[in-house]
Parts: sequence; C-alpha cells; structure tokens
Amino acid sequence: MRIQVSAPAQVCTDIQLPASKSISNRALIINALAKGTYKPENLSDCDDTNVMVKALASQDETIDIMAAGTAMRFLTAFLSVTEGTRVITGTERMQQRPIEILVNALKMLGAEIKYERSNGFPPLRISGKPLEGGAISLKGNVSSQYISALLMIAPILKNGLKMTLTGDIISKPYINLTLQLMKDFGAEAEWLYDNCIEVRPKPYTSVPFTVESDWSAASYWYQMAALAPQAEIQLNGLFADSYQGDSKVAELFTELGVETIFNSKGALLRKTGVCCEQMEYNFINEPDLTQTFAVTCAVMGIPFRFSGLHTLKIKETDRIAALIAELSKLGYVLKETGKATLYWDGERQSVSETPAIKTYEDHRMAMAFAPACLRIPSITICDPQVVSKSYPHYWEDLTKAGFSIQQED
Repeated sequence: MRIQVSAPAQVCTDIQLPASKSISNRALIINALAKGTYKPENLSDCDDTNVMVKALASQDETIDIMAAGTAMRFLTAFLSVTEGTRVITGTERMQQRPIEILVNALKMLGAEIKYERSNGFPPLRISGKPLEGGAISLKGNVSSQYISALLMIAPILKNGLKMTLTGDIISKPYINLTLQLMKDFGAEAEWLYDNCIEVRPKPYTSVPFTVESDWSAASYWYQMAALAPQAEIQLNGLFADSYQGDSKVAELFTELGVETIFNSKGALLRKTGVCCEQMEYNFINEPDLTQTFAVTCAVMGIPFRFSGLHTLKIKETDRIAALIAELSKLGYVLKETGKATLYWDGERQSVSETPAIKTYEDHRMAMAFAPACLRIPSITICDPQVVSKSYPHYWEDLTKAGFSIQQED
C-alpha cells in the first residue's frame, strides 16, 4: 500500500495528541509489579502499548510482541521475576535485534534465560523466579531500554540494585523518566553519583496514574509549523514540566522558527520567521527526534551535523542508512561519519522522477517524511500503516489539518 500526501496552503488546527507510549509502557510494567487494583488511565492506543497490555494479561506459554522493541526489553526483565516459564518472540526483524546485553545482566542477577535459536537474539525462554539483586555494571552507551528494564524490576529484588554505568551515558532523559515513574509508584531510587543508580528493596504501591500526551508525536507538528508558509497549531495534553526527554523539541525548534506558548490545553505553536543558517546538535539524549530534524533541515535548505546517534542502527531499522537512502530520492546527499554522526553540507543531486519513500517497518520514517510535502509538491509514502506503532491516528489528524491523503494503486 502507498499513499500520496499533499499539503494545504496553511496549517491552522487543534490536535489531541496520543498518550505517551514511553510512559504508558513503563507505567504498565510498574503497575503489574505493584500487583494493585488501580490501572493506568489514558494509555496510548498504539501497537506497542496494545501488545504490552495483551502480554501482561496473557496466560499463554508463548508471548509474541511482534515489532515492539520496548515490550521485548521490558517484558524480558519482567518475566525473569515472574513465576512460570514463558517464551517471548517477535517479528523476523525483532529476532534480528540484539538483546544479549540485557540477558547477560539479568543472568548476573540470577535469572534463568535461554536462547531458543540464535545466541544473543530473541526468541527467549525465560523461567521466572525471585531474584537476589545486588550490584551490576553496564556500559552507559547501551540502549536506555536495557537500563530501564533492569531498574523497573529492582524494587522487588531481595537486595535491590546498585547499577554502575561506565563511559558515556546515552538517552539519560529516558533513564530519568523511568526513575521518576518508579518514584510515583513508591520506589526509592536515585542517582548516587553521575554514573551510579541505587534502587532499594522497597516494593511498589499501586496508585492512580494518568498518562500525559506524547512529545515525540508532537515533534511532527513542530515540523509542520516550521515548513508551512503560515501555521498556528494547538497541541493538547502537553505539559511544560514534562517527564519526557523529547520535550526538548520545543526548545530545539526555536532555531527553526517555531515558538511554543503553553496554555491550559497544552502547547500553541506559532511561526517566528527567525531561523538558523545551519544546525548542529548532539541527539544522544533524544535519538527519536533525529529523523524529524534531518528531514526538516534538509527541505528547508539548512545544513546540519547531528551526532550522538549511537542507537539509531538498532532501532526498527538502521535509521541512519534509511535517512541517507530516502532523502537522496528527494535530492539531498547526506553522509555518515564515524558510527554516530549524520551530516548534510548542502550537497544536492537530481530528484528521483517519482520518489516513493520507503518506511522500513519504521513508524518514524513515515511520520517524519510526510510533512516534507509542505515544501515539495507531494510525497508518496510506502506502507503508511506503520504509524500504528506509536501514533495510530496520524493520517486522520493530517486530514483534519487540511492535508490530502490519496491511496495509490
């Protein structure tokens, strides 16, 4: 399936953003560990969260989390401390995504986990039991989801957990998000030093909890505000003092001519007309924003250099390679240097005659490229249904904002 997306003359709309997937999935795991009567409210209705809800309620021996990477990491730790033997698996791509670092860390804490096929990759056979806990050490540049998965089970470990992170720590806001949510449910967890976290053995308490809207989803509307000739966009459910690291998007888009005015409903986006001549930023703490900014800067003609992209190669796809390939179809020659930096120096090439953007089973590829139609006559997106992973109503919201969505044969 392919769709063609065409833009309105201006973007003036009021949007109810989806609930945060990151908060929803963490709250579900923590609440399950709390074994209480309350259930988190305003959960995301995206694929990843629906998979998590289904998995936590399932009594089946095999749990299929499909393409949900967050669910794979979080449930691997959760099942390790939950009585019973289960197999957790996923899509073909999920079975190619490494999980050895998390499995090794859990084994250090006493977990019983076996690889069903290839060492280091799902599917996993997990025999859950009470774990002792204690002290472990991990490299700080591993996926923050590994770290969060371990932290969330820590309060129910007999001896709690003391985790030392070595080297550079990436995606730290996601770690802090996890710690804050743990505290909301009664855990005692804190940074002892810049690289050491301690979680004491104090069980969670089930409490009423409501999930806020998703700042990652908001990034695509900031993108539209920057690219549209005229724009005024109200995004509902966002908080100025957010737990989410991707709330950094509000500050970053000031460089691309968008201001944020917080009000009782959420955030109002307006154009300022003041843009930077080039953009440099280290996305080590906000890797999920990279595609949004790479596409935005390119179509605005703003050279950029984005570093700190260590985790992008092990996401739903190799996002660095995907950005280079798909932006080349639109005439932009991006280059990678080292293992974690992507840049565009303004080099152009001829545009593909009928460019169709591949999405690589990656929701963020679809959502980041669609707004480019505000500067390009139209954009064809392949497999647009991938947005269901985090923002199921994305195309409906674009239609509400005046975009034309036409299905192609």
